[in-house]
Amino acid sequence: MKTLLFLIAFFPSIAWVQPDLDGINQALRSGNADALGAYFAPTVEVAIMNSEDRYAKADAVRVMKDFFARNRPSSFSQVHQGESKGGNMHYAIGELQSTGSSYRVYLLLQESAGNYTIQQLRIDQE
Repeated sequence: MKTLLFLIAFFPSIAWVQPDLDGINQALRSGNADALGAYFAPTVEVAIMNSEDRYAKADAVRVMKDFFARNRPSSFSQVHQGESKGGNMHYAIGELQSTGSSYRVYLLLQESAGNYTIQQLRIDQE
């Protein structure tokens, strides 16, 4: 109990450091490109295997719809999350399973006024 009180007293910002990625994780888990697109910045870098480009938000959603149509997710689990030294950029790494394939998903998010937007989305086959 003393340890818990110590942590609460001296590290109160720990709970606020990491963004809540539940909505993003759920969108990836369900293969919902529209829901994922709600978290995209106005322009977002999307890299899927050997194809990489910078897209307007609506175009990035179309790219993800195409990916999900070809690779229907069966599960997604976030395995790591962290932040940049400056504190305004966050990243998350996860594993996406689809029928017959596994992918490593990298997300780079920027914080602005308490909101997090996806700046970069990278999907690599494992």
